[in-house]
Amino acid sequence: MSRALPELIQGVIELVHQAGDAILPFWRADVAVTAKADDSPVTAADLAAHHVLVDGLTALDPSIAVLSEEDANIAQHVRAGWTRWWLVDPLDGTKEFISGSEEFTVNVALIEHGRVVFGVVSMPTRGRCYYGGAGIGAWRADGEQIKPIRVRTVVPAGESLTVVASRRHSSPEQEALLAGLSEHLGELTLTSVGSSLKFCLLAEGAADCYPRLAPTSQWDTAAAQGVLEGAGGVVLQLDGQPFTYPARESLLNASFLALPAQAPWRETLLALVQG
Repeated sequence: MSRALPELIQGVIELVHQAGDAILPFWRADVAVTAKADDSPVTAADLAAHHVLVDGLTALDPSIAVLSEEDANIAQHVRAGWTRWWLVDPLDGTKEFISGSEEFTVNVALIEHGRVVFGVVSMPTRGRCYYGGAGIGAWRADGEQIKPIRVRTVVPAGESLTVVASRRHSSPEQEALLAGLSEHLGELTLTSVGSSLKFCLLAEGAADCYPRLAPTSQWDTAAAQGVLEGAGGVVLQLDGQPFTYPARESLLNASFLALPAQAPWRETLLALVQG
């Protein structure tokens, strides 16, 4: 029998903290780095967290399949038969982790029929956890201190629209979009952060927009998308349709826009990317 949603959420929160505990002994240590087939780096920390999460999620509810970045070679025809599955990135921001930065996360999302039900994102170095989902709400937990979080739809007086981006990945299209936003909405504040923390900044009202016109993988985005949607945000395809996770052959995402669902500049943003 499948477990109730609150029980699943609590179980995943405990597991991401356990995965973080498995990662931390390798952080800022002389950890060996190997390259995967796509040239992305992998470390013993990624694999340690992977085993904690896959074993734990399977024990939590054996009826729910698991798709993890570190074990993603599951045929499309198999995945197409799933209605509910976990989408897992055991260590998002491996390059940040290797460099000694704190900006890496553990990501777990529950997907049902291609939509995010809820997501949990932990920041191991801070003992911090973000969790939420559409119709559920969103929270940030710092140890025992838990508070609800919400996107901001109005930029405070005296401040400019804050756009969050990746330090490592941009594109000419993204630079053109930023120039267009600045022309229409005034001077922008640009902030860079690694891993899925970009979504979390939006979810807690510390930033306004995260446009991504460069490649990502499904496990990079799903958990934090759940948090953002629970906080009143939305993730859209460039045509304005909801951003989903169908069981297609490629596990790469298309470009997307993350923003508050009720942002007054939403149509301006869509017009710029479609223009």
